[in-house]
Amino acid sequence: MVPHIITRRQSLACAAGLAGALALSSSAPAADDSPIGLGFSLYGMKSLPLAKALQTCREIGYDSVELPLMPGWPADPEKLGISARKELKGALEKSGLRLSALMENLALLANEKAHAANLERLKLAAYLAHELVPDKPPLIETVLGGKPAEWDSVKEKMAERLKDWAKIAEDNKVVVAIKAHVGNALHLPAGAAWLLEQVGSKFVRLAYDYSHFGLQKISLESSLDTLLPHTVFIHVKDAEGDAAKFQFLLPGEKENRYAEYFKLLTKKKYRGDVVVEVSGQIHSRPDYDPVDAAKKCYEPLAAAMKEAGVGR
Repeated sequence: MVPHIITRRQSLACAAGLAGALALSSSAPAADDSPIGLGFSLYGMKSLPLAKALQTCREIGYDSVELPLMPGWPADPEKLGISARKELKGALEKSGLRLSALMENLALLANEKAHAANLERLKLAAYLAHELVPDKPPLIETVLGGKPAEWDSVKEKMAERLKDWAKIAEDNKVVVAIKAHVGNALHLPAGAAWLLEQVGSKFVRLAYDYSHFGLQKISLESSLDTLLPHTVFIHVKDAEGDAAKFQFLLPGEKENRYAEYFKLLTKKKYRGDVVVEVSGQIHSRPDYDPVDAAKKCYEPLAAAMKEAGVGR
């Protein structure tokens, strides 16, 4: 049985990693000249064996990956046995890729039974984080669910629930990064900043994804001004439509401001990975090719980073 909480001995072993996990740049590149790395979320590679997905990302040129943990995914910690964990750790080390984050999809406004189950999921994710990268455990990234129209009526409950998450994160020495989503209760930059203020924990920070704000006609600059000081992880993808009806796209299919984006991140002193997220709207299509998608995403972003003077 996999332990649900870090033991005292394990806590001492990973103490050095805690400082890195709590830094603003928890996914910061460790050994290159660029303050910003480029990653790919394996959320877009569900059909590939994990070792193959890692090898593919490295061959394309990515610096890091995000690992989905949701039920039904290859790295679900409730199903991932001891031998599979060892194999995954070995594959990560062999690839040379950073593990930027672990992806979850937890409904913060669920009933009490589901809330308790979410806390257990966070414990399992934390244990896996330390197991895979003991020296610098990845953060746990998640959206929160709910509907935009509910925000005013549920925000206090969300803040109280997040305090429970913060306690689990602190006890298990990981950072939880929450993400605003155009279709969720937490959908605005101001709401994300408000939640962090209410929770008041360095173990709960933000994951930033501009695609959700662009659909709401919020400018890149203003959203970065509000959120980047609290941001420890960035997703990137394109989108078209509006908050009522939208379609997510691969980066570069619509957006042409990525060089400006990377320059802004550098100017505002973000240090960490920018990770491609291929939406379920795309990777659920019958004709979806994960390797082709990863290549298509890499090309415009790598070119933009080069133009912005941040590596590649």
